[in-house]
Amino acid sequence: MENRICKLFNISHPIIAGGMVWCSGWRLASAVSNAGGLGLVGSGSMHPDTLREHIRKCQEATDKPFGVNVPLFYPEIDTLMQILVEEKVKIVFTSAGNPKAWTSFLKDHGMIVAHVVSSSKFAEKSEQAGVDAVVAEGFEAGGHNGKEETTTMCLIPAVRRAISLPLIAAGGIITGDSILAAFALGAEGVQMGTRFALTKESSASEPFKELCLNLNEGDTKLLLKKLSPTRMAKSDFTSIVEEAEARGASADELKELLGKGRSKKGIFEGNMQDGQIEIGQGASLLRNKQTAAEVIDELVSDFHKGLDRMKQL
Repeated sequence: MENRICKLFNISHPIIAGGMVWCSGWRLASAVSNAGGLGLVGSGSMHPDTLREHIRKCQEATDKPFGVNVPLFYPEIDTLMQILVEEKVKIVFTSAGNPKAWTSFLKDHGMIVAHVVSSSKFAEKSEQAGVDAVVAEGFEAGGHNGKEETTTMCLIPAVRRAISLPLIAAGGIITGDSILAAFALGAEGVQMGTRFALTKESSASEPFKELCLNLNEGDTKLLLKKLSPTRMAKSDFTSIVEEAEARGASADELKELLGKGRSKKGIFEGNMQDGQIEIGQGASLLRNKQTAAEVIDELVSDFHKGLDRMKQL
């Protein structure tokens, strides 16, 4: 396939693996890139030196394009940005912040920039800030979501109408048919988190993967709306959060309840009782642990089968 997303990132398939905390290390990023997609190293859960190590290992593991996902609330953002320059990173996906803050800096250093949004309003702001592409993420996605709670099916056509930039759909994109649907709505590429979080190369813990590969429809919930809306698998911890929210707990109380390292406990350390198990709604469609290459092969094959089926209607 060849479209604006493939040309922009110089990739064979317009499939991007989201830069997820505790999942998206160099092994996953390089595996996705080697299979023809675009792998992203997730900097959000890495100390600066750790990020530098993952970038270098990814450069050794693939000669294909890969990028780094940067949440703009990163506490040492100046240091992180300097690492991207020093390590000659070519592609950066920014999220959770104002794209105006760093887009010019990144582009001045020769980087391609995409920004993640949850509304057409912020998609327009991203275009004005000079980004090269926009990722529009619906609230089916795992982890942190937009406060608008707009579903992918409603968000993608709204963003497509609002901007002229290459558009990447995210949130609930799980299968080849999901990609086909996203393209029908106006997307030119997809970013997939949940699907790649559960691959063999993901750095997430085995208990996390096993639990998520056995979720059923309705087994995730969007919580913590007073802080930052976050989709998680239902667990002992989410029951405690729900009880607190039901009695009207303040944002400060919820912050205290969360403490530090909840997502690390759940995703990386495999503590399924006390950890925060961030995963998207689409996990209920998955049952088998695959390699990243197997995932991409299946997605591409199913996309073309679906396209042939649509042509016959």
